[in-house]
Amino acid sequence: MSISTLTKTGFLSEASDALIEMLDDLATEIRLAPGEVLFEQGDEARELYALVSGALEISVLSMDGRKLALNVLRNGALFGEIALFDPGERTATVTASEPSTLRRIRYDDVLERIRKEPELAIDLIQLAGQRMRWMDRQLNEQVFLPMPSRLARKILYLTDRPDTGSATLALSQAELAEFVGATREAVSKTLSSWKRMGVVTSARGKLSVVDRNALQALADPDQF
Repeated sequence: MSISTLTKTGFLSEASDALIEMLDDLATEIRLAPGEVLFEQGDEARELYALVSGALEISVLSMDGRKLALNVLRNGALFGEIALFDPGERTATVTASEPSTLRRIRYDDVLERIRKEPELAIDLIQLAGQRMRWMDRQLNEQVFLPMPSRLARKILYLTDRPDTGSATLALSQAELAEFVGATREAVSKTLSSWKRMGVVTSARGKLSVVDRNALQALADPDQF
């Protein structure tokens, strides 16, 4: 079986050539089918991962057992690196939402390489910092933004696919509700309003963005 090569996209777009080389050298390749779980919230963290192709859903469970989808990772995503510096349990569940290929690197192997090449630690810390800033933005949006703005931002984010140019999501209204922490009914009402405005169209679990500029205005109403 041929080994897929990492490319400098997504979070890895800011990675150094030395870090990319390390991830390629030390990694083993794994492949996931749609719906297959990579790891679950609460599992012991022992490896970091880089996504070569496909899509992975990141989700957590609330205290009452309600699922909240946080993100969809795509090509170039690096994740699991925070536990490299602060070992513990996985804080989220990762599930393949389409056929996916990943590179898996053991923490012990990474630490051994860092002892030989300390500058690699700086790269990993910078990437971890990017993720923490992203998580902070997500938390602020969840707390301070009204649901329609959160929904518009999430749709814009999930349809930002320069590799394919696609502006269509294969997500149900219930799944979108998980992403924005709202009820399916509230999401359905908002999408119906946007459909009447000609901003989006939807059918059979798929949502397409028709007017991206209008959706951007709904995502950032204070900017217009």
